[in-house]
Amino acid sequence: MIEREFFTRSPLACARGLIGARLVWGGCEGLIVETEAYDAAGDPACHTFFRPSARAFVERHAAGAAYVYLNYGVHWLFNVLVKGGRRTGFVLIRAVEPIEGIVAMAERRRLDDVRKLCSGPGRLTQAFAIDGGHHGLDLCANPDFAFRERAARPRVAADGRIGISTAAELPWRFTLAGSRYISAPVAARRAV
Repeated sequence: MIEREFFTRSPLACARGLIGARLVWGGCEGLIVETEAYDAAGDPACHTFFRPSARAFVERHAAGAAYVYLNYGVHWLFNVLVKGGRRTGFVLIRAVEPIEGIVAMAERRRLDDVRKLCSGPGRLTQAFAIDGGHHGLDLCANPDFAFRERAARPRVAADGRIGISTAAELPWRFTLAGSRYISAPVAARRAV
């Protein structure tokens, strides 16, 4: 299980570092293939920029807490809180490659194509049954709802964030190079 110390660095370092790690969630497991970083200070796309409730969440919770919110009233999105000294923020888990619990994921998504089960943040939460009841969950306390360390250092590509209208040009989206399970093609191939 990834310990809390991992989440006590910058959102960019955590977002990059989670590529190739595993998300374990109540009998389901997936290899993390896509993340995005959001910086609490000065990032107009981060919830802390415009939501007092997000700023309060950062104050009340320890690094490694789940930040789950309903996006436009449609999809739950799953983030992890990171607190790296002056660099605090969130890492959005955008996509995973399903490994275990695939039958349950397919039933929840009513879909048989394994590549599309978790290839996007809304698809991922639906497949893993992550919802608002998990908001604030300590992801460093229970190995059944946690991250597991990556086995090897993967090749990671950096690209602009997607699905947002401000600060999308920042290369804060990280993907596992060559993965067929990411939510959208990588526009720029910058290895990091």
